[in-house]
Amino acid sequence: MQAKDIMTKKVFTVTADMPIKELAQFLLEHRISGAPVVDEQGSFLGLITEKELIEQNKKLHIPTVVTIMEAVIYLESLKHFEQELKEMLATRVEDLYLREVATIGEDTELEDIATLMSESSAELLPVMRDNELVGIVGKADVVRAITRQ
Repeated sequence: MQAKDIMTKKVFTVTADMPIKELAQFLLEHRISGAPVVDEQGSFLGLITEKELIEQNKKLHIPTVVTIMEAVIYLESLKHFEQELKEMLATRVEDLYLREVATIGEDTELEDIATLMSESSAELLPVMRDNELVGIVGKADVVRAITRQ
C-alpha cells in the first residue's frame, strides 16, 4: 500500500497570516490535528499542528545565568529561550508553524511512512508531487491502512 492509497486528498490548508485563535477554531471545526501552511498561490510553506498550539501555552523556562564581574553568562541556550518566548507571544500562524517538515511522495510505501512517522515523531506527512501538495497522511490514515492489510 502506498501514500496515494491512504492519503486524504481533500486537504484543509491555512495561511501564515491566520490569527492563532482562528487556527484553533479551524482545527476544531474540521476535526483535524493540523494543517499545511500555504502562501497566496497555494504553494506549500510548512505545517502547523495542535502540538505547536499546546507548546505555546506551556510554562516559560527561564535560563540559568551566572554573573561574574558584571558579565552575564547563560548556562543554557539563550537562542532556545528566545525561541520559546517568541512562540509564547505568537499571534499568527507565521510565528509558530514548522518550516522544515518531512514530506513524502505518492508512491511512498506504508512501511516507509510508518518508519518516518515513528523516527521523526511526525503526526502528519504532506504528500507532494513535483513541489505541489496533493494530499496528507496522518496517524489515523496509517492505522486504518494497517487494519485493512
